[in-house]
Amino acid sequence: MIDIKVPTVGESISEVTLVKWMKKDGEYVNRDEVLAELESEKATFEVNAEQAGLLKTVGKEGDTLKIGDLVAQIDESAAKPQGNAQPEVKAEPKPEKKAEEKKPEEKVLAAGNGQPAQKAAVAEDIKATPVASAIITEKGVDPKTIHPSGFQGRIMKSDVLEALSHPGRVPGKELFTRADKREKMSNLRKTVSRRLVEAKNTTAMLTTFNEVDMSKIMEIRAKYKDKFKEIHGVNLGFMSFFAKACCFALQDWPAVNAYIDGDSIIYHDYCDISIAVSAPKGLVVPVIRNAESLNMAEIEKKVLELATKARENKLSIEEMTGGTFTITNGGVFGSLMSTPIINIPQSAILGMHKIQERPVALNGQVVIRPMMYVALSYDHRIIDGRESVSFLVRVKELLENPELLLIGKDPVKTLLEL
Repeated sequence: MIDIKVPTVGESISEVTLVKWMKKDGEYVNRDEVLAELESEKATFEVNAEQAGLLKTVGKEGDTLKIGDLVAQIDESAAKPQGNAQPEVKAEPKPEKKAEEKKPEEKVLAAGNGQPAQKAAVAEDIKATPVASAIITEKGVDPKTIHPSGFQGRIMKSDVLEALSHPGRVPGKELFTRADKREKMSNLRKTVSRRLVEAKNTTAMLTTFNEVDMSKIMEIRAKYKDKFKEIHGVNLGFMSFFAKACCFALQDWPAVNAYIDGDSIIYHDYCDISIAVSAPKGLVVPVIRNAESLNMAEIEKKVLELATKARENKLSIEEMTGGTFTITNGGVFGSLMSTPIINIPQSAILGMHKIQERPVALNGQVVIRPMMYVALSYDHRIIDGRESVSFLVRVKELLENPELLLIGKDPVKTLLEL
């Protein structure tokens, strides 16, 4: 019998939570198969079978286990069951529906224009009666807000009228409920909570703001995004521009890239950029190592890799350890302005926000420009106002003139050695 124990996952981690069993008790498992998913205060990781055999689970889902505790046992002497393998059945592709073979409800005329309604409101996978479909199309009702009462989830006329008479109601939700639900905090959420409070209580945090005209960056993306993806195999996003700009600015203002260690200040000659990612189980901050040495495509590939791992809970401890400066993008959720909290022990964090067209004064004229507010929260114990404001102004300059990102300086001034 082989004992499967909680492995050592980090120097400061003493306990983990058993999140989910991937295999059932009494099931035969092969070597290296994933048995269970464990969660520490920093990351989620998997426990694999050391040998093939019959699994005997010990821990239960939701249990808190110490490092070295027994998770499961494997009886390697058990014979592998025969005849359990099922032949792979290939699903026959469904014949494509011809354009002229439309259901009657797809031919409903849109109100007021006499044209066949494009069935955008009623998708192919949503069942509705012809009358219900007509009302949905005419009134522009979102089918997701309708609770179907018909056979096999079919939307009836009365369902649509009920949704119209009670706009804003969540379909199928009980009215006037007073129910509460208690849910245990995950280790990750506990850690995020503790660190955020610690950052507020132990740093002299202050935030300075500026705004960036994103016109040139958006023009570059519109012009080169297809070619960029064709050559590099990854989309050209905003994060690579911001990461590049921050790397130049951090090297111009090294205090923003430093942190306090006791009575000393530790300065870094490199830029390990942490990127805040909203994962299913909470906020995680994986690190792009030596971002100052990477080109745009390499940064975008690393961002995609880390973000994908975060969403799949596959980030390792090493990928979230360290970091000298953090960038967080609240704009993806629609945030127009915020004051981000420092990711300790770092000394500063840059907040990106929603790009919104606004009237701005340019050369004495009012013009419409895609503008983004940027916020720099910093530890005033180590970073002075001059350094923080100058850093943000430098980032703004680099983003509004992306050609400077090539060498960090004005090409003409460089040519003239000014």
